Amino acid sequence: MFFQNHIFCCTNRREAGHTRGCCAEKDGEQLRDYMKMRVKELGIAKTRVNNSGCLDRCELGPCIVIYPEGIWYSPKTKADIDEIIELHLQQGKIVERLTLPEA
Repeated sequence: MFFQNHIFCCTNRREAGHTRGCCAEKDGEQLRDYMKMRVKELGIAKTRVNNSGCLDRCELGPCIVIYPEGIWYSPKTKADIDEIIELHLQQGKIVERLTLPEA
C-alpha cells in the first residue's frame, strides 16, 4: 500500500453570499496547509494530505475525510487539527467530538 492514510481537505470556493457557504471561506485552505505541515514535521509516514473539491457537506464545513476508514471531520481550529493528528493518525482513535453526522 502506497498510502496508509489519505486525507482529503475541502478547499472549495463559492461566490460570496452563497446559501450553502463553502469550506474555503471557513479557513479550509489554512487548515489544510497546517495539517500538511504538521504531518510532515511529525514524520507521519505513508500519509497524504490533499486538496479536495466540494465534498458536499458545505454547511458543516470545513470538511475533511480520512481514508481508508472514511471518517469525516469538521475541524475549526489548528488545535482541532492537532487533536485529529494525535488521536486519529497516531493512535488510531476517532475524535468523536469533531466527526460529522451521517448524511
